[in-house]
Amino acid sequence: MNSFSEKFLADTTQVLQQISIIEIESLVEILEKTRSKGGRLFLVGSGGGAGHASHATCDFRKLCGIEAYCVSDNVSELTARVNDDGWDTSYSKWLEASRLNAMDCLLVFSVGGGSIHPPVSLNLVNAVLFAEEVNAKVVGIVGRNGGFLRERATASVLIPTVEKSFVTPQAEGLQAVVWHLIVSHPKLAVSLAKWEGIESEKSN
Repeated sequence: MNSFSEKFLADTTQVLQQISIIEIESLVEILEKTRSKGGRLFLVGSGGGAGHASHATCDFRKLCGIEAYCVSDNVSELTARVNDDGWDTSYSKWLEASRLNAMDCLLVFSVGGGSIHPPVSLNLVNAVLFAEEVNAKVVGIVGRNGGFLRERATASVLIPTVEKSFVTPQAEGLQAVVWHLIVSHPKLAVSLAKWEGIESEKSN
C-alpha cells in the first residue's frame, strides 16, 4: 500500500466482507418480534457508542415505528445518577426506573463488549445484567470477540478485527453501517428516509 488511507480503506473493506449476515438477520428477527408484541427498545453505549445509540434511536422510532429510547440522551438525569450513585450503575438504574421488562429489548453498541474481570465498561455490563434479571432480550453490535456483551447477548453482530491498530475506528464506523442496514431492512422499515422518499416520488 502506498498510503495510510489506502491501507485503512482496504482493511475496512476486508472487515465489512467478514460481517456475518446470519448474525444480522438474527438481530433483525428479535427486533421485529419486540415491535410486534408491543415491546420497547432501549439503546446504550459509551463514547462513540453513546452517539450511535442516540442517532439509532431516532432511526428506529422514525423509520421502523419502534418505541425506542437512548439511555444517555437525558444529560440531567444521567449526570445526577453518576454524581449520586456512580457511573457503573448509571445505565442499569435508568433502565430500572423505566420499568424495563420481558417484552423489551436492550441494544448495546460497544467496541470491546465490557468485562467484569478486569472491570471495563461496567455501566454496560450492569445494564446487560439488569436486562437479564427481568428477562428482556439483549442484542448488540460489538467490535471484539470474547467480551461480556458477545458472551451474554441473545444475538449480536461482530465487527471482526483485521488490523488491531484500527479496531476502534473500524468497529465504530461499521457499527453505523450495520444499524443503518437494520433500520432499512424490509422486515423493520415502515417508512423511507427523506431523500429516498423524494427519489421514489420522482420515479413514480
